[in-house]
Amino acid sequence: MGVFQILNTSNNKRWIEGSTNMEARWNRHKSELRFGSHRNHTLQQDWNKVGEAGFAFSVLQELKPANNEEISVNYTKEVQTLEALVREELGLAEELLYQ
Repeated sequence: MGVFQILNTSNNKRWIEGSTNMEARWNRHKSELRFGSHRNHTLQQDWNKVGEAGFAFSVLQELKPANNEEISVNYTKEVQTLEALVREELGLAEELLYQ
């Protein structure tokens, strides 16, 4: 669980996303991009232009599950909060983000 980015290494533009299952989300993004069906057309166009080698997938922040099974945690909400904090911390201009 946590927040990851897909970084276009040729122009430093990024897709930032939080997920409770980062590996599954990475795989979905990669599959969509490889098949030309990603929902973000600008990201897809850049992928088509520079190729997979021009992108880097990396974890920005990780969220560890609670050790105490008696504690009820809404991990979806926690990940959303973490994503907002990461975006704020990075302070990237809109033109550097795939929206």
